[in-house]
Amino acid sequence: MPPPTVGVLYPGYSAEDDYPRAEKLLGDGSRLPLVHTEMREDAHRVDALLDIGGDDVLADGARAVAAGGPLDAIVWACTSGSFVFGWDGASAQVAALRQTAGVPASSTSFAFVDACARLGITRVAVGATYPGDVAERFVAFLARGGVAVRQLSARGIVTAAEVGTLPADLVLDFAAAADHPQAQAVLLPDTALHTVELLDALEARVGKPVLTANQVSVWQGLRLAGADRPRAGLGALFAAG
Repeated sequence: MPPPTVGVLYPGYSAEDDYPRAEKLLGDGSRLPLVHTEMREDAHRVDALLDIGGDDVLADGARAVAAGGPLDAIVWACTSGSFVFGWDGASAQVAALRQTAGVPASSTSFAFVDACARLGITRVAVGATYPGDVAERFVAFLARGGVAVRQLSARGIVTAAEVGTLPADLVLDFAAAADHPQAQAVLLPDTALHTVELLDALEARVGKPVLTANQVSVWQGLRLAGADRPRAGLGALFAAG
């Protein structure tokens, strides 16, 4: 089976360079071509997020990434721009994306739920960069997927652009501070956060699995493409295969 090609739809500009880094770490020829989808306003605010994740925006992105060649799967790499629609709305969003792209499709929000299921995780702590009201919607989404949040930490950062500038030491500190004794894993849900090169360091710091948005997005795409196998250097989720 040739290495898979997973199309990535990414809103705006913040931590999109995590995806070429992931390609390099995968080291097997897997391709993650990325298209920047339209972001009319960079704001972790419900109305702005509903616009960012609109079907028209994603359809345009899907056509653009498919223009570069055949895809094996496609992922909407935006957590807040999927869970903000609620479980049923996010399901409809993925269904519309699948219909447009003609390949298996998912979003980062569902990737978190599926990643937790893969690792047998039902209790988590969440370190969200979002404002509290947006972060609470992620908690509700996880609950619908059978994942209970024991502790929520919300930093209240309004823009993805600002999140993308957070240095590695702060990300490590944030993950450790977000942890809870009853949590089986810590979740960092923002795809604007640079984490791909920190996955093993994050887990060493926290002492348990750490699932991050760009990590689970890549994993979900590979899984949908039929390329789900154990891989080193990308945290417990990829090691599990």
